Order: sequence, then structure tokens, then C-alpha cells
Amino acid sequence: MELRILQYFLAVTREANITAAAETLHLSQPALSRQLKDMEEELGKQLLIRGNRGVTLTTEGMILRKRAEEIMELVRKTEREIALSDEYIAGDITVGAGETDGVRFLVQTVKMLQEQYPDIHLHIVSGDGETVEENLDRGLIDFGFLCREIDTAKYEYLRLPGSDSFGVLMRKDAPLAEKEAIAPENLWDKPLIVSRQALGNASVGKMLKCRQEKLNIVASYNLLFNGSIMVDEGMGYALCFDHIINVSGDSNLCFRPLLSSTESPHYVVWKKYQTFTKAAEKFLTKMQELAEQS
Repeated sequence: MELRILQYFLAVTREANITAAAETLHLSQPALSRQLKDMEEELGKQLLIRGNRGVTLTTEGMILRKRAEEIMELVRKTEREIALSDEYIAGDITVGAGETDGVRFLVQTVKMLQEQYPDIHLHIVSGDGETVEENLDRGLIDFGFLCREIDTAKYEYLRLPGSDSFGVLMRKDAPLAEKEAIAPENLWDKPLIVSRQALGNASVGKMLKCRQEKLNIVASYNLLFNGSIMVDEGMGYALCFDHIINVSGDSNLCFRPLLSSTESPHYVVWKKYQTFTKAAEKFLTKMQELAEQS
């Protein structure tokens, strides 16, 4: 399948109309329709449902749209990297990361680099650990920032200074807010809000020393800001890392450490045998220097 045909397909999905897409692509409507029909025949699947008012995607069409968008982003990223001069260091550094105060280290590193190479730019793509690894495997990001065990068969890694520990985010008027620290048994009968990742890998039960199915898990979050809104609205107590949600000043929320929590180290990871741009190489070298100094 040619990249050109994927571009045609994406244009149709954006316009939801073959005639309108043909105009933006400077093609005739019959020529574009023929290209799309050939693609469907090549794949052996119907991708578009054609109607009087436009087109809609089949399930297979939605899958192709997602993959086509990823492919075209990789193409654009590759073109930018190749276009850079060997003598001039510039470009994008893309890091996938969860919500953690440890991201400050990445920001500080790039800020130092930008003093020497002002045309280096940092892009952080937020997501949980599973999303970070998926994006890394697909080549959509250069590095991943993880706070969990590393799959050393797939990734190289650098241990960074600092670590995170879990605690409980709650309203200041919640009964447990009177405690300086929270014991696992304090949460056994409480409504809990947990991360999607923790819910999926059954780590909540281990953390609270209780069978997970016995806990009253009322909601989950992917990004903690949404979890903090659940807490603020009185839905329950959120298990999370510290220093992510501002609980100072007029905030209705407070954070208490979890007594059973162990430290979660910070790692930057990248795919084995990965070829870096010069900007990414400088970033990795700078991180290694700063990590050794800490």
C-alpha cells in the first residue's frame, strides 16, 4: 500500500465526503473513488460506507485511520530528522511520561541544552506506563519515562535521581484527613479511586494488603487531574503519587502518605538498537552527565 493512497484515505475521513476530499486533493471524484475501491480490494475489507450525504467508516476503516495517522506522523518525523544538517543541532525530542514530579528532571535537562542549542524542542506526551511503552514500540516517541520495572529484553534504560511513593489524595474534610499517614487497613472500607494501570495489573490489592476484589473501587483515572475532580466532588479517596496535584492554599484537597508504600524509582528508557537524532543524542548524554552528578 502506497503512502499516497493512505493520504487520500485520511483526506476522505477528514472531509467525510469523497467529492469534498477530491477537491482538496486536486483529483477528480471518479479517480479518487477508484483509488479507494482498489485499496479495499487489496485489503479484502470494506472501509467506507458510502451514502447520499457522505461516507462513514466501518470498524476496519476506523482501524486503518488510526494506523494511517500513526504512519504519516512517523513519515513527517523521519523527514524532519533527515533534513537536519550534520553541523547544526536542532530538532524535536519527544518523551512519553506519566504524571510524576520526576518529569522536572527532563525539563531541567532540556533547559540546559537549549542554552547551547536553542532550536532543540521538548515534547512530552502524557499517558500511563502501558501507553508510554506502546508509543515507544511504535516509534512515535524517542524516550519513555517510567516508574516501574523495566523490560530489559526490549529497552535500554537510565536510572534517574529521585523516586516517587504512593499516598492518598482526599478532601480536607474527609475523616482520614485527621491522620498524618494512612495505614492500608484504613482504606479497606473506603470508596477508592485508582489509576487505570494499577487497576489493570492488580497492584492495588498488593499495596493495601487486601484482596483487590474485596476493596470498594468506585472509579479509575488515566490522568490524575480527572481523578482529583472525582475526589473534590466527594466520590472517594484517590491512590496516587505526591507532588502532582496542588493541595496548598485554598485547595479543598490534601495528601497523606501511605504507610505501606515503597519507593518507585525513575527511569528513562529507549528501544534497543535505536538510532537517535543528534538532538536526542545530546539529550541522552546530558541526562547521563546529570544523573552521575546526583
